[in-house]
Amino acid sequence: MTSITSVELNYLVFRYLQESGFTHSAFALGYEGGINKCTIDGNMIPPGALITFVQKGLQYLEMEANLSNSDADVDEDFSFLQPLDLITKDVNELQQIIKEKKKNLHKDREKEKEKEKDKDRDKDKEFEREHERECARVREKERHEREKEKEKDRERLESEKERDKQLEDNSDRRMVTDAEDKHEENEFFEGPEPMDISITSTSQTCEIPSSDVMILEGHTSEVCACAWSPIGPLLASGSGDSTARIWTITEGTSRSGVHNDSLNVLVLKHVKGRTNEKSKDVTTLDWNGEGTLLATGSYDGQARIWSTDGELKTTLSKHKGPIFTLKWNKKGDYLLTGSCDKTAIVWDVRAEEWKQQFEFHSGPTLDVDWRNNVSFATSSTDNMIYVCKVGETRPIKSFAGHQGEVNCVKWDPTGSLLASCSDDISAKIWSMKQDKYAHDLREHSKEIYTIRWSPTGPGTNNPNQQLVLASASFDSTVKLWDVEFGKLLSSLNGHREPVYSVAFSPNGEYLASGSLDRCINIWSLKEGKIVKTYTGNGGIFEVCWNKEGDKIAACFANNTVCVLDFRM
Repeated sequence: MTSITSVELNYLVFRYLQESGFTHSAFALGYEGGINKCTIDGNMIPPGALITFVQKGLQYLEMEANLSNSDADVDEDFSFLQPLDLITKDVNELQQIIKEKKKNLHKDREKEKEKEKDKDRDKDKEFEREHERECARVREKERHEREKEKEKDRERLESEKERDKQLEDNSDRRMVTDAEDKHEENEFFEGPEPMDISITSTSQTCEIPSSDVMILEGHTSEVCACAWSPIGPLLASGSGDSTARIWTITEGTSRSGVHNDSLNVLVLKHVKGRTNEKSKDVTTLDWNGEGTLLATGSYDGQARIWSTDGELKTTLSKHKGPIFTLKWNKKGDYLLTGSCDKTAIVWDVRAEEWKQQFEFHSGPTLDVDWRNNVSFATSSTDNMIYVCKVGETRPIKSFAGHQGEVNCVKWDPTGSLLASCSDDISAKIWSMKQDKYAHDLREHSKEIYTIRWSPTGPGTNNPNQQLVLASASFDSTVKLWDVEFGKLLSSLNGHREPVYSVAFSPNGEYLASGSLDRCINIWSLKEGKIVKTYTGNGGIFEVCWNKEGDKIAACFANNTVCVLDFRM
């Protein structure tokens, strides 16, 4: 075992006294200890050597006490002791202290486990109770339907008996004629009452039939993003299973049922081999304007660019945290990403490298949106919005006014107005011509998660229709706003849980909304009511229309993607 001599220890103490400014004490020790006669080369001794030596000794004692403890698990974290304990107590006493600490730690952990188990049991009981209630409702409904059928059968039977009796009892021609007249009247009133027909008819018209629904299976975790290609029948989806997928949705395949045909899907793996690694979650995706490239953002901080045949073309690495949002500019030469690392980066796609990093926010960047090919807006948990331009080192505009995290920013179709929404339960409209917001939209009662502009008004394919802003909130409503006057046009109240996504149809006549209540509602904006609805098997994170406006895709928490045929 290595040991230290008294001469070496004296020298370390001598150096410590010198470095600490105790000149007289150092001289006395040097004189009495004969430091000047020792053979130690002072140039080899680093400053603070005695302190380092003592610290290492304490750490050694601590490790010895832990590793010698026969009851300790090797993978347990060291229970670090106080320096005074290490100096004043021997190894056996230290081991006893550690035993007590670990015993208490295990007790605390057991209590936490019991609490978790109790919570899980309560959740299971609640789920069972809800399931029983649902079953009871279904049984009650079935019983009611059976009773109605029985009542109809009884009425029909009595009617027939009445006719038979009249035919038997009446022999003369006039009576027979009367009986026939009654027979015709009874036949006329047979079947369901008009109200029953009306209710059934409305229900069938509103609920999208299963024959118009295609369920895409293959993801093994929740699907949080989906987007149609702007040019063809390709649908992209991104999931927590570390993959994105490109589905080919042709007219021939759009039929009822579950589809996981490997011929119609490309799997874009974000990690090699099989793994449950959550850092590769696909959080966001976007097609370029030509529909030739798909960009995906991941929890590992990397953006990836893929071809339509599933080939990984480029991996873009510079962010130091998860990517929450990414967007192509219209020209397709720049890709913009926003990250948890508080920055936004513009990437030169052709050069396959970063063009500029924008470090203005003091919190994670939650959303980005291009204004034109070179300028864009960013929003953050720091309540701020910045408008930035490629080549400029400072924001060209700063918008302050929100009192909570700014979840989403969107430029209107002409790039003249910017809409934002926040956890402060407000949406706001901003203009580049003024510093303060132009309109403060306050009608929601809970956080607003997302906003969308209608594809209507000047600069769109529907120039004769009014420009409208839609906001979706955790208060279960979608609200439509007149952006010229900042007034509420209508409140769409059809969901029972937070609404995570809204999307306008390409012609601006319909709005699709998706909620955690598992429902997709399709609203007629002219009538202000639901015209179609579909209920899936999980919360809905995103809805989107294809360019023709005849299909709606939605991604669900139960690992599926649904494609709905929309025909009015």
